[in-house]
Amino acid sequence: MEFGALLQIVGDEPVFETGLLLAGPVNPAGVRRQLSRWTASGRLHQLRRGLYALAPPYQKVRPHPFLVANRMVRGSYVSLQSALAHYGLIPEYVAVTTGVTTVRPARWETPLGAYVFRHIKPDLYYGYQWIDLGGGQHAFLASPEKALLDLVYLQPGGDAPLYLGELRLGNLECLDLDELARLAGLARSPKLQRAAECIAEMARRETLEYETL
Repeated sequence: MEFGALLQIVGDEPVFETGLLLAGPVNPAGVRRQLSRWTASGRLHQLRRGLYALAPPYQKVRPHPFLVANRMVRGSYVSLQSALAHYGLIPEYVAVTTGVTTVRPARWETPLGAYVFRHIKPDLYYGYQWIDLGGGQHAFLASPEKALLDLVYLQPGGDAPLYLGELRLGNLECLDLDELARLAGLARSPKLQRAAECIAEMARRETLEYETL
């Protein structure tokens, strides 16, 4: 396969998998050798085994980190600090894209950034949505309420008022407190229910402070 042929096939894709190139009468070993050569020459970025992105200047659109995360681990969704920063709930810039998955945890350092995946039990695999990232890209992202609960679940002592205060949560008006309580109840976890009550109280205090200004 020539590089021009590759661009015709995957030029509009933010990322692509090797399987996309193996349809029809092709030599799989030859295709994989070519991908290795193009990666070594800097024409491609290898993100993990079998997953690639075109490198500049051949890249038409920069892959969004949330889309990349979904493709790095199939069946995952973006959550935790990455989702909280997206919604403006925490003030810090988050350099690592974090997702949750029901399979084993993983971490990758790639040319497009670092990606970390935390394990949650299947009973907690809910509370995410399919969002439009712009430029024809989409990803599964936790709701603001579920991103908070995922963080609490995975953090030892995550329901402690001191820990929740240290997060410096802001923009709490974007939270649906009824939905937060519902999601915590679905988990049937006293820890998450305590955290939901604490966060709701923080949101009420923030509203009162705003109204008195």
